[in-house]
Amino acid sequence: MIAEKSLLSSEEIKVQEKLAIFLAFIAGYTDATGLIKWKTYVSFMSGNTTQLGAAFSSEKFGVIITSVTVIGSFLIGIYAGACLSLWKKCKVKSIVFYIVSGILILYTFINYYCQIPVIPSIAIIGFAMGMMNTIVTSVGTLKVNTDFVTGTLNSLAKNMAIFTMSNDENEKNEAKENAIYLLLLWMGFLSGAVTAPFLLSILKNWILLLPAVLLLTCRGLIFNSITPKN
Repeated sequence: MIAEKSLLSSEEIKVQEKLAIFLAFIAGYTDATGLIKWKTYVSFMSGNTTQLGAAFSSEKFGVIITSVTVIGSFLIGIYAGACLSLWKKCKVKSIVFYIVSGILILYTFINYYCQIPVIPSIAIIGFAMGMMNTIVTSVGTLKVNTDFVTGTLNSLAKNMAIFTMSNDENEKNEAKENAIYLLLLWMGFLSGAVTAPFLLSILKNWILLLPAVLLLTCRGLIFNSITPKN
């Protein structure tokens, strides 16, 4: 991670910061949409794992099926996104943006003309969210996860503790900057989750077009955020 920091300019890190918050908004928006429409999280796998465990003891087979489906699809999405990022022959740096956006657009149009059942819906959107999760994994030297709220809050609290307890001025300043940024990242996710219910009644079956358009808008940022300067 130290080597990564030396390769990125302060301007590139700022672009990464904005991009991660943008993606957190999309994750929160899509997750809230999934919870309202299908009673299942499509990016919050901690919640789905909890539901899965509780469903086993109460023999709620419907919940077991949906939870296993979305968790499996999310994992496959992360695997696919990670493979694309590691594939040296892939010259299109922003390919994940195009794929995730394309999945959301294609799903929206098919679902508009032919209602897609719950299980295929959560499998498709869960896969897309898993892929999106691989777009930004760090901002400078700070590890981030745009849809893992628990991890974000955990890092936020730890950086606040460092800021409070450390006697090193540089360490305190870095912890303060990290804490502020992680708070903004959490607020980005929260803002997306707040926005979705308001737009669902307006956009209805077109609700997932918004994150698709936002992802295409984000796509230009990826070149600045992941291309190191030699």
